Amino acid sequence: MPGKMTELEHYINQQRTEPDNYTPVFYRLQHEEQYVDLLALLKNNPHIRVYDEIYSQLRELMKIRNPTKRLTEEESEQKIREYVGTTPIHAVGVWVYYPWSHRVVHIVDEKDFIELRTSRNKQKITDEEIALLNSKKIGIIGLSVGQSIALTLAMERVCGELRLTDFDKVELTNMNRIRTGIHSIQVHKVIIAAREIAELDPFIKVVIFKDGATEENLDDFFTKGGNLDILVEECDGIDIKILSRMKAKALGVPVVMDTNDRGMVDVERFDLEPDRPLLHGFIPDIDLKSLRGLTDAEKLPIFRPMVALDDMSERMKYSLGQIGKTITTWPQLASSVVLGGAVVTDTCRRILLDHFKSSGRYYVDFEQILV
Repeated sequence: MPGKMTELEHYINQQRTEPDNYTPVFYRLQHEEQYVDLLALLKNNPHIRVYDEIYSQLRELMKIRNPTKRLTEEESEQKIREYVGTTPIHAVGVWVYYPWSHRVVHIVDEKDFIELRTSRNKQKITDEEIALLNSKKIGIIGLSVGQSIALTLAMERVCGELRLTDFDKVELTNMNRIRTGIHSIQVHKVIIAAREIAELDPFIKVVIFKDGATEENLDDFFTKGGNLDILVEECDGIDIKILSRMKAKALGVPVVMDTNDRGMVDVERFDLEPDRPLLHGFIPDIDLKSLRGLTDAEKLPIFRPMVALDDMSERMKYSLGQIGKTITTWPQLASSVVLGGAVVTDTCRRILLDHFKSSGRYYVDFEQILV
């Protein structure tokens, strides 16, 4: 047995730490140098898996472009031939390499990809609205609750750019509400979310901040590459809750927050109400430096009005009283977190399309709706 353990330890020690790569690589084979680069990649890395289902995408593209007629197989093939023209089928669209999963995927290029990806959104979201949303930038602070929000925003394609910030890495205890596999333990939460978004839609721009939101990087988070259109705030740090709202108010950026209890969503329209008090006036007059490093139990009295603790569910109130006794932090359920992803995405879309103009606190409380 000792000999076997030594051998196992040898293989364990041979494993390389996974790089924090989350950006896909594009190869457009109409360009000879990119064709050569892709061939070299595949030749030097025979373990890479190749997925080429371009014909399926082209058939779907022809189908959605001809909604009034059920195309026969021959008609579909004819339209594909007209679409492709003289371009070899392997050079149609773009090949996308995902280095973290060792996959290369052949897809139609960005314009056609977005048309296909959003075709089932119409007419609940119009073509004009889809194009407008593609120009929008949303920032998310906190990737526990925020992960579900980020993925739902990307899935519905409510924006063209997401900025994600969280300093934390995944632990097994996080996986009651964070969608990932056990191989992701000790991987940054922002990396996990960015990778899943890239695998869903490689054309959505994702910018990450692995150090979390800090006083030093909030300017870049809000403004680098263009101002945010919406801030989604889901962090535990009271100082950052306040600082990020101060920055949002100064820039006229609306803030949306989900508390993942009773389906409560908080909206602050600093874009429409520049003089609106932060968090509806519930933020205490306190030195921000004194808020850093507080335990969850120490945060509770300050958090209470800020996140409407007195209006939370009975089980949540009881749980909060158990912090430091039977539990180490406040609970978060997958069902509540996923609901938050849906409610925040819907709210953000309607804000960006100028369909929703209010500030306030709103509830989608299943215990009140389903009785």
